[in-house]
Amino acid sequence: MMAQRGTALVPTLINIENFGDFAAAADRYPTYAGHMRDLYAQSRSRIAAAREAGVPVYAGTDAGGLMPHGQIAAEVEALKGIGMSPTAALGAACWDARAWLGRPALSDGAPADLLCFTDDPRTGPQVLSRPDLVILRGRIY
Repeated sequence: MMAQRGTALVPTLINIENFGDFAAAADRYPTYAGHMRDLYAQSRSRIAAAREAGVPVYAGTDAGGLMPHGQIAAEVEALKGIGMSPTAALGAACWDARAWLGRPALSDGAPADLLCFTDDPRTGPQVLSRPDLVILRGRIY
């Protein structure tokens, strides 16, 4: 139904890794604990199946509660675990996400914020989380 309706899926896979801890802390709530364990056990295969069925999947960024902000590199890496290629996983956090959100792509005259890397950011979070140059609103950082 999601694919038929054009619904996108934006999981935060690195947050799902906490579901086992949530379940372990819920001794007084066995139904909830069981539900969290079940969600954790099935999450990757279900998200992969949705993607294979044509549901667009983008990188989620739920953070700020139990997780610190700034974990997008780990999320891009986690998307590879559901069968995305390194390029597709990076696109789910970058150019594909921009298009889905209706933001302009890199083209003449479009605003551009850039992360620049000496090494290929598709190789893993150790590269993606450490850009060599950041250009934000035309300013170099």
